[in-house]
Amino acid sequence: MNALPIFSIPLLFSSLVWSGYLEYDQDVLIPEDWTHVGRVDPTEELELTFALKQQNVYLLEEKLRLVSDPDSAQYGKHLTLEEVASLVRPSELTHKVVRHWLQSHGITNCLTVCTEDFLQCTMTAEVAETLLPGSRFHRYIRDGQSLVRSSAPYSVHDDVHQHLDFVGGLHRLPPKGQDLSKELKQSKEGVHLGVTPAILRTRYNLTAADVGTAQNNSQAVAQFLEQYYHPADLAEFMNMFGGSFQHLSQVDRVVGTQGGGKAGIEASLDIEYIMSTGANISTWVFTNPGRHESQEPFLQWMLLLSNMSDLPWVHTISYGDDEDSLSAAYMMRINTEFMKAGVRGISLLFASGDSGAGCKHLGKEQNSFRPSFPASSPYVTTVGGTSFKNPYKVTYEVTDYISGGGFSNIFKMPDYQVSAVEGYLKTVAATLPPKSYYNVSGRAYPDMAALSDNYWVVSNRVPVPWVSGTSASTPVVGGMLSLINDHRLLKGLPALGFLNPRLYKLKGQALFDVTEGCHLGCLDEQVQGKGFCAAPSWDPVTGWGTPNYPELLTALLA
Repeated sequence: MNALPIFSIPLLFSSLVWSGYLEYDQDVLIPEDWTHVGRVDPTEELELTFALKQQNVYLLEEKLRLVSDPDSAQYGKHLTLEEVASLVRPSELTHKVVRHWLQSHGITNCLTVCTEDFLQCTMTAEVAETLLPGSRFHRYIRDGQSLVRSSAPYSVHDDVHQHLDFVGGLHRLPPKGQDLSKELKQSKEGVHLGVTPAILRTRYNLTAADVGTAQNNSQAVAQFLEQYYHPADLAEFMNMFGGSFQHLSQVDRVVGTQGGGKAGIEASLDIEYIMSTGANISTWVFTNPGRHESQEPFLQWMLLLSNMSDLPWVHTISYGDDEDSLSAAYMMRINTEFMKAGVRGISLLFASGDSGAGCKHLGKEQNSFRPSFPASSPYVTTVGGTSFKNPYKVTYEVTDYISGGGFSNIFKMPDYQVSAVEGYLKTVAATLPPKSYYNVSGRAYPDMAALSDNYWVVSNRVPVPWVSGTSASTPVVGGMLSLINDHRLLKGLPALGFLNPRLYKLKGQALFDVTEGCHLGCLDEQVQGKGFCAAPSWDPVTGWGTPNYPELLTALLA
């Protein structure tokens, strides 16, 4: 972080501003698995994140459209971090108002980022509760992890709220699981000998020669909340499964602090499969255990993206939460952060989730599907999951019933996918779930898919079979995009950047179409556990399908 003359930072999911003396726009729900310890001592230090209103967000969106559209004269003409900063940097008035507000409460220990649109500030709990009327900070514990959050909504003074998108570090408690994601399950159907790098290379037509060679190429995974990979596990995995192709057995850079203790299956899966698919390519790990109990690691990662001028070209992230558990203001701002990455030529891939269409109980026997964020963002490439039709053989693929997919309730359908989604809705009109279950005009996801069932992983020096989830498919797709970037960079072409506009113009070319199977939905009389179903061309279960690597390489080199 770059220190400003006056102003330190923490993080969390959040809250925000509508009008008046502005209150957080959601109920504060404390999950049952978190135990309340008590009020925080008034003198205890907290770190909060202030997301300042940015300028020119519409210009940023238009610039992203132009640099990501292969038919545009500006295709591939990505911006530097400094150019992004000059575009979106908050106004002088915004800086003046927010800083005066903080300083008037004695808050001077703050950090900012290169784009100057976030402030992370340290203050006592007593000062925080005065600054944000209504907030009350308590400590909660679960499985030995301790977090500090506000148990009540907060408000922001009228004069200030128009200059803020949200304040992070108050409300969000992570859902159950070893990290913030729900994207991991262990398959109970132990009939497959298991997916390994060799199986993936066979299915997706990668040869031993399909490895990276460019010096200026790199890829990354991001890990959250007490999820760590062990270097010894990666080395053992490559020793067991990487013998048929050139590869690296070490991560080149760890950004953040790797914690001690056991390796997480999730973290092991991510790093082992991006490095065996995107083989021989320099790989980074962003690891964010959270330096403080009031920090939110995902937001911490987003701040790093706004503060590092040299970043890997492809990032894969197995993280998600229900849209309805987050404030709209928070999601809209994070969406802008994704645009800032895309316009710099960075490809962000998110797992689509492992709950199918999801289900939200609305009461009185009324249900609706439950979309996941960031999978539902229009500015990331979302990866769903598939299984082999014959679990014993490398056959064609069908839907993995856990593959997350559906329609956002927050983001409208982007132009790049309108015709594809309309085609799907027309094709399967007779068998669609009732319209009350989903927002037919929302951003539809996923965009593509890969195998997500029955993987081998090495974790804590032990080979573990039958690991499944879209957190397996996402680094596999990410590794293949890194290989394609390798070829592009060697030819002097720009990195792929935000892939979706180009992906949808391919209309399924160079992908294996997945046309069989449905994913999970609500267990009720109307849909009887079924969400959406796969169909020819694009569908909200597997997107456009799974990569046929040599054809995709040819299509994306053109």
